Amino acid sequence: MIDPVQNPEHHPELATGTLRALTRRLAVDQRNGRVPSLMAGLVRDGKTVWTGARGRVEDAEPTLETQYRVGSITKTFIAVLIMRLRDEGLLRLADTVDQHITGTPFGDRTIAALLAHAGGLTAEPPGPWWERTPGTDWDELAVKFDDSTAPHRSGRRHHYSNLGFGVLGEIVARLRGQDWFTVTTREILEPLALTRTTARPEAPYARGWAVHPWADILLPEPEHDGVAMGPAGQLWSTVPDMLRWATFLGGDSAEVLHPDTIAEMADPVVVQNGDEWRVGQGLGLQLARHQGRRLVGHGGSMPGFLSTVWMDVTEQTGVVFLANATSGVGGALPVGLLDILAEHEPRIPGEWRPATTTPDAALLALTGEWYWGTAAFVLRLLPDGLLDLSPMRGGGRASRFRAEGDHWIGLDGYYAGEPLRVVSDADGTVNHLNLNTFIFTRKPYDPAAPIPGDVDPAGWAGHTRY
Repeated sequence: MIDPVQNPEHHPELATGTLRALTRRLAVDQRNGRVPSLMAGLVRDGKTVWTGARGRVEDAEPTLETQYRVGSITKTFIAVLIMRLRDEGLLRLADTVDQHITGTPFGDRTIAALLAHAGGLTAEPPGPWWERTPGTDWDELAVKFDDSTAPHRSGRRHHYSNLGFGVLGEIVARLRGQDWFTVTTREILEPLALTRTTARPEAPYARGWAVHPWADILLPEPEHDGVAMGPAGQLWSTVPDMLRWATFLGGDSAEVLHPDTIAEMADPVVVQNGDEWRVGQGLGLQLARHQGRRLVGHGGSMPGFLSTVWMDVTEQTGVVFLANATSGVGGALPVGLLDILAEHEPRIPGEWRPATTTPDAALLALTGEWYWGTAAFVLRLLPDGLLDLSPMRGGGRASRFRAEGDHWIGLDGYYAGEPLRVVSDADGTVNHLNLNTFIFTRKPYDPAAPIPGDVDPAGWAGHTRY
């Protein structure tokens, strides 16, 4: 791979100092972690801005074509397949396992709970450690299930479950009538041109190694087909493919999934540390907060391999790292690379430009001050045709709305999914906004509007009435 420090023209978007800082961080982690080879990359606004590599694969420097096993990042692909089935109406997230696979001791657990690792299933399937032994098909795996495979009631806690994603992969296979990887290839890999993402390694690829804890010697790790457990960690991929996957998770989803569905997957279902959460889980996506950023993605590990993909959706900046070692490097590396990029090359926002089209006069007339009781709000018209309703001062309930037929629907915040209707008088004059029974008026408690509970006919007064 071309050294970006010695050849800065390979990454003209970044300054030489930034390239050196990124390369040094990669070199430090590879050396201190004693990792045979390590690759990483950064993407911003859909464009790769840096890639780097350290170490050797079969006595040669890895290239952008070199595959590594990405382990549990596979789960994000399975989650996307499940959400596609949901969007097509072929399943609901509230469906139980029993509605698609009968005869398991966890048939009452929902698909949503499995996606969020909140279904109470064991971390690993019964039998020998699946990551280091040849896989079996679903029927051979399922006969080993008993009550011990679901030790927690659904929703009690976040309990990471590889088994849960084996179940989800089987649901995909049954609803599509093909194995999970064939479906992944057709519905995700081909549309996104992820040509170097495969179920088994295809040359050139890195061999997985275990590094002796007290000596600088290596032991090869086994590689096999996980079969029924493949959906939990089977895939192999490259830095370029994983950077494209990062932009997908950031909303650049082509025709594979609606951006609203990706945003739904990134909503926290379970979190650690309550309001101050740092780590959480969405629908098949891991979530993290770091230095004011909110990251979505997933980590991966299999014998001989470590990986991570993170995307900062707000900044449209993503990071990937791939390594061929069982241990030695962790989550500090990818966020550290993001920190270097943010410090040395802060993202410059795009310039403001006026709208290219003039909005409908009636829509423009809705903008400005509105009141819910005595709480002041501002309704703004956004460049993408959405409405933004936010408190005039300080924090509070804020949401964006998208037009749907004769009303608007909340996209996020407190009013997500709630209908907003513009109510007019007989002469066409707008009287109030009805936000799922909340009445917003042009002045506080406007008596001309149908305020629930009515408005005192004596009106506003000073302290003499107190």
